[in-house]
Amino acid sequence: MNDDRPLTRLDMLRFARRVVEHQAARQLALMDRWIADEERREAERQRRFTVRQAAAEWAVERGLNGRSAVFVHTGGCTAAGGRAKGVDREQAVRALTEEGVPACPLCRPDTTLGILE
Repeated sequence: MNDDRPLTRLDMLRFARRVVEHQAARQLALMDRWIADEERREAERQRRFTVRQAAAEWAVERGLNGRSAVFVHTGGCTAAGGRAKGVDREQAVRALTEEGVPACPLCRPDTTLGILE
């Protein structure tokens, strides 16, 4: 632009349009990042759900030392944590009856297995 003449109304409107266009592009980019983040979170939720569906029917949770059993869980119990190992029905029953491992108070595998304490 020529600095000698004053800004016209048309010049100001064109400048305002460029500002709005720039702001809109930034907001769209931000919204696209939010959408991508939510898509990643949803994909992770679906992956966890699929893994939980494929989990063993029963699980024995080990203590911090890795040797002693802490609880017996049903396969989809959310309280099982990362130290739980999938076992079959026979191993779960044996852990509850012979080994004296307590049943998880949340999922109550002893009730599901038909074992009364």
